[in-house]
Amino acid sequence: MRLAELSDIHSGYTARGRLDPLSEGGVPALQLRDVGTIGEAPGPDFQRYDLDKLSDRYFVRGGEVVFRSRGEPNAAAAIPDPLPEPVVVIVPLVIIRPDRDRVHPEYLAWAINQPDAQRRLGAEAQGTSLRMIPMAVLENLEIAVPDLQTQRRIVELDALSRQEGQLLRRLAALRGQLVSAILGEAANAADQKEIA
Repeated sequence: MRLAELSDIHSGYTARGRLDPLSEGGVPALQLRDVGTIGEAPGPDFQRYDLDKLSDRYFVRGGEVVFRSRGEPNAAAAIPDPLPEPVVVIVPLVIIRPDRDRVHPEYLAWAINQPDAQRRLGAEAQGTSLRMIPMAVLENLEIAVPDLQTQRRIVELDALSRQEGQLLRRLAALRGQLVSAILGEAANAADQKEIA
């Protein structure tokens, strides 16, 4: 099913000038640097800016998906629901508001981040030095839409798989440290025998 049939899609807020962060007050803003390259959820600490009254369409409150339309990779991330307060989304991020009766935000982000979807987006990308995915290409992206329970299971299994990968990397690092410590002690013990 086309992404545009499953969700409302529009660009984030275009700032008219340079944004200077505030130490307090202002509006929290979600920017390109806040969205990970593998689709991890952004936040919770966003920089705050003094922005004029903005339309509600530029804000996320939780349960939306944001998409990195420029740069590489063009990953999508689900916004945790609910957020403590509304957050304005800044261009080049695109806001995708899924029809929650048909598709879970986390599943939608997962589907967009899959290698096949990324290949299809990449084939339509524009620009050579700075890759950009046009809005029409994103809208026309075909997404498989299983029932909501299957979507939830896919997201849960993906999260467990990522967690397993992190644990295996941590285990390998700890094993490496242990082997280094054992070998260091063996070298010191051999050195002490020679001295004696």
